Amino acid sequence: MRIYIVDDDKNVIKILERIIIDKNLGDIVGSAQDGITALEEIKSLRPDIALVDLLMPGMDGISLVKEIKSIEPNIQFIMISQVSTKDMISKAYESGIEYYISKPIDVIEVQTVIKKVQEKIDINKKLYQIQSLFTNESNISNLDKSEEDSIAGIKRVMQKIGILGEVGTQDIIKIAKYLIDNNKTMADFTIKELCSKFTDNPKTMEQRIRRTATVGMINLANIGIEDYMNEIFTEYSNGLYNFEQLKIEMDYIRGKSKKRGRVNIKKFIDGIVYYGKQH
Repeated sequence: MRIYIVDDDKNVIKILERIIIDKNLGDIVGSAQDGITALEEIKSLRPDIALVDLLMPGMDGISLVKEIKSIEPNIQFIMISQVSTKDMISKAYESGIEYYISKPIDVIEVQTVIKKVQEKIDINKKLYQIQSLFTNESNISNLDKSEEDSIAGIKRVMQKIGILGEVGTQDIIKIAKYLIDNNKTMADFTIKELCSKFTDNPKTMEQRIRRTATVGMINLANIGIEDYMNEIFTEYSNGLYNFEQLKIEMDYIRGKSKKRGRVNIKKFIDGIVYYGKQH
């Protein structure tokens, strides 16, 4: 994996570099001590993973991530920060960050988080490779299911995670059907753009989808608490959701944390479409 580091403290960069090298976590392709420099280098180098300091001169970490995510959505970002306020964490999630490394830097935490991100990247690559089979015209007759079968498969997945009767079910099916019909993925649109194709009030539609997807996360979290090896939990926990966020939800349900897991709608819908084609 190709890794880029951004932090205004040179010592933090050196510590992270040493950990990444010693633990064989990837290849360091560059580093910067300010957001503006990092912006241009990351756009040019296109690393797999970028470790980004939250507070930096010139351009803060959240602004940097938003800017890059708009043009390079596949780059995975890890936030480095001592700040842990609810408002700041919320802004980080909205910008596209799903993982944190806390300061002062801890070797085990760095190793654990980077490996989790690498696992996510590997899963996404495999998912893309499988999905690409459905776009290969020479294999369509053997690999591609009919639209009706795909929608039926999506409904079966929804039933398994307990959301088939939720208010946003039809909204999710509409978007999934559109993506299948047009051979697109969520990477090709914003949520607002897609919802706008079906309603004059896209924000309300998005809220319905988010609430429904959240119910699915809660249901999976409860399944995982009861039986960590349950086949529904193991199959869908990382395919529809971010597993780290699912674990946060499990801790919330257990009463170990006041923080709840968050849903990435794009990942959820892409996962729903993928599983629908497989079932």
